[in-house]
Amino acid sequence: MQREAAGETAQAGTSALRGIGLMCVALVLFSALDATAKYIATRSGLPVSQVTWLRFMSQFVLVVLTFGIIAVPRLLYSRKWMHQAFRSFLMLGSTMFNFLALKTLRLDQTLTIGFLAPFIVALLAGPFLGEWIRWRRFVAIVVGFCGILVVVRPGYAAFEFGMIFAALGTLCYAIFMLLTRYLTRFDPPEVTIFYSMLAGVFVMAPFAIAEWIWPADAFTWALLLSTGLWGGLGHYIFILAYRHAPAPTLAPFIYFGLITHTALGYLVFGQLPDAWTISGALIVIASGVYLVHREHVTAQERRKAEQSSSSS
Repeated sequence: MQREAAGETAQAGTSALRGIGLMCVALVLFSALDATAKYIATRSGLPVSQVTWLRFMSQFVLVVLTFGIIAVPRLLYSRKWMHQAFRSFLMLGSTMFNFLALKTLRLDQTLTIGFLAPFIVALLAGPFLGEWIRWRRFVAIVVGFCGILVVVRPGYAAFEFGMIFAALGTLCYAIFMLLTRYLTRFDPPEVTIFYSMLAGVFVMAPFAIAEWIWPADAFTWALLLSTGLWGGLGHYIFILAYRHAPAPTLAPFIYFGLITHTALGYLVFGQLPDAWTISGALIVIASGVYLVHREHVTAQERRKAEQSSSSS
């Protein structure tokens, strides 16, 4: 019995390490997506509508090739298709606002503002999903928001309009995450992944065509098409990570993305975070880790209550 228990513990530990590794790989790919989008937006002069459409279109082609054209009708079947459609528009909004923000902001700035998403999710999970938070987590959310204000510094000369785009993209992504959690109760992951791209493919097509500028060289084409690869593969590996490790284990490693974004920002654009961004990021990370800790404690209390009620 002891050997079996030890074997199960070792297997769980190996699975958790695999999940953490997959999460880190996914974050590297997401950083590559943002760095590529910023490079295209600042160096090639291509309109955001075109970059956004090609990002979704290239991912759409990859997904169809992966599952096969014959599987498209099955991927379109959803028990909550209106929610899936709304979620797809949120994905489009998050991507487009993020690309607009990247035209003027550093990679580390956009990501730090994006760290606000888990706090918004925790705040809105009560009215939308019935997952109400207690006062400690509410305080952590307020502290995290203060950290974002340190980065943004509204009213100061350092404030840039791109920060508004980053905040709007974060809001879209937070509601997108809420809907993702809700839809896991009704649809398989491949259906949700397929729907994620549809608004970007079909809604952005006329805008991309109207503003179309032919890329100057093959390198720019390669960068444009790679955005679908970084985004699609990153989201797939992101989902795989949660199959190997529980959410509380993976949540703190989300902040590994700040390291990868900062590294690419320096290597590609020669940009480093300033003292305000570092200070704000530390506040956000500290409050975010505490929020994860409180969620873990609450989950343990809930399990103990369920066990005691079932035993009695």
